[in-house]
Amino acid sequence: MSTESPFKISVPDEQISLLKKKLELVRHPDELEEAGLDYGVPLKDMQRFAAYWKDGYDWKKHEAQLNEELPQFTRDIEVEGFGSLNIHYVHKKSTVDTAIPLIFVHGWPGSFLEVRKILPMLIEESSDHPSFHVVALSLPGFGFSEAPKKKGFAISQYAEVCHKLMLALGYNEYVTQGGDWGGIITQRISTLYGGKHAKARHTNFPTAPPPHPLHNPYNFFSNMLARYTPEEKAGLARMEWYYKESSGYYAKQSTKPQTLGYGLADSPVGLLSWIYEGLVNWTDNYPWTDDEVLTWMSIYWFSRAGPAASVRIYYEFTKSGGTLMTGGELGVPTGYSYFPKELVQFPRSWLKNKRLVFESRHEKGGHFASVEHPDLLVGDMRKMFGKGGPAFGVVSSHNGFKQ
Repeated sequence: MSTESPFKISVPDEQISLLKKKLELVRHPDELEEAGLDYGVPLKDMQRFAAYWKDGYDWKKHEAQLNEELPQFTRDIEVEGFGSLNIHYVHKKSTVDTAIPLIFVHGWPGSFLEVRKILPMLIEESSDHPSFHVVALSLPGFGFSEAPKKKGFAISQYAEVCHKLMLALGYNEYVTQGGDWGGIITQRISTLYGGKHAKARHTNFPTAPPPHPLHNPYNFFSNMLARYTPEEKAGLARMEWYYKESSGYYAKQSTKPQTLGYGLADSPVGLLSWIYEGLVNWTDNYPWTDDEVLTWMSIYWFSRAGPAASVRIYYEFTKSGGTLMTGGELGVPTGYSYFPKELVQFPRSWLKNKRLVFESRHEKGGHFASVEHPDLLVGDMRKMFGKGGPAFGVVSSHNGFKQ
């Protein structure tokens, strides 16, 4: 069993100085008149962020706040065929001994920061709702985790890291939550480790293949005849917008991530614009503050492996045959939360599954649910795993309530 080491974020002064030097030398592109958001991130936004990141934003203040709020650790995790990787994670236990062990898995362009708002709510003790022992890792190649050195580190390997981390922490049985890549990784956890170890899953990023007449003829023909609800039609329109107007990053990251990586690793403004576009376009009018944005960006800029490492997951996923239109078996009791500005949205009939035990539809919210509406996301998890919920008691010895 690997040894756990306490971890504090501590970016060396020379790295901060280098960032400021690069921001001093920034060369902005020109911009067409009245371009707005049509061509990408507006020039005025990048000028403001670059100036503030250089002269106003205080990374050390935010670093100290993160260290105070989030108990962080590292440990080595052995991944079959890839050797040992040193993994960074947040781990905070509830005061309820029988709280439900939960691993929260982020995606791109996110990080372990996405657990920040929901963590206090999840560990909260109450007779009205379950409590959780929460683990939130930096995926390999993200944040302060070591990156893989070999080709082929795909979804099954990310799932293996998550699973082995939970076992190393003494959680032989646990539940999962994730959005974006976290949703896809937790589904793989469910199929690889479901039953014995992974007991249930909740996601705000449901995916599924289109119905196929050979696989599920009834569902296929009922889809042909069904009239989609207004919400489903809006979801399909949102997905069409995403594929037509906002998925260019996906094509590049899934085909030539290294080429893109030079710009992300060398130019803080290049990194900022690449990620900021998603923060704005993929949320439901969430009012990002400049400090929020730059803390988010700084985690990528100061990441252990550098920001290029984080985008390779797209390449490995695609090369292994994965698409966002594949869902497969759920493996364990599963819950879905639907937010109207999520990027990939399928009709409910596509998502039907005997393992789907919980659904909740919200009138607001987008891709970063734990940041935009942490109360709604946690509320759904409490309903799913609480008394009377469809996943109550899935971890037999840890139902989330004081005994």
